Amino acid sequence: SQIMKKLFLVGALALFGAVNAQQTKFGLKAGYALSSINSKVLEEILEDEFGVNGDNKSKSGFFVGAFVEHKLNEKFALQGEVQYANLGGQVEAKYDETDGGENIKFTIQDKMNFNQILIPISAKYFVTPQFAFFGGPSIAFNAGYKSDFKLKDHNIPSEFMGEINDELSDLENTQDEVFEDELKSTNFNIFFGGEYTLYKELSLDVRYTVGLTNYIKKPVDNEELKMNYLQIGLGYKF
Repeated sequence: SQIMKKLFLVGALALFGAVNAQQTKFGLKAGYALSSINSKVLEEILEDEFGVNGDNKSKSGFFVGAFVEHKLNEKFALQGEVQYANLGGQVEAKYDETDGGENIKFTIQDKMNFNQILIPISAKYFVTPQFAFFGGPSIAFNAGYKSDFKLKDHNIPSEFMGEINDELSDLENTQDEVFEDELKSTNFNIFFGGEYTLYKELSLDVRYTVGLTNYIKKPVDNEELKMNYLQIGLGYKF
């Protein structure tokens, strides 16, 4: 964590100290995010509440932001960004049992939205004037959690759904409160990717981010929660 803080600070100082140089460009970026949370803890939530084993799955989201790129020369550049990103993950579990001759089935979905403010700092290497590789550290700040529990593919009679939906709503609120209390508000990541200029100042950016820190403040029995995500976005430089 200390190493990540130093890397981030050095990159930020080097980049923003050169903002007034001629080779500096600003831009906007937005796109699609596919994220997943790696944690046995979340699977256990469904097992405790519904008696079913959950499986971690990816969740679709989005991101928007701004960036500044400073070209050191024809081959190298530094880039800093600020993004708002809807990330997270989801856990799904299927229940299909016959009790007293009656079959009951449903799929419970626990979708977790981890909204974050991301500040990535990267070094870029231009293989050609149109194509560059990049990578570096990023810091993520919590911007709010929003859980969403749903029943899918079920055969539960409609007269019971009102009560079930109330229980799911209570679970959403409880899980959000647990996240706020038990998870760190700041986390560190490392990312790598590529950028291709499509036309003039319009570019396609593809990157993969790996979570380095455990989100859980005080893990018990080596509990761990980390998040990785893929981003595909369009950027425009001014």
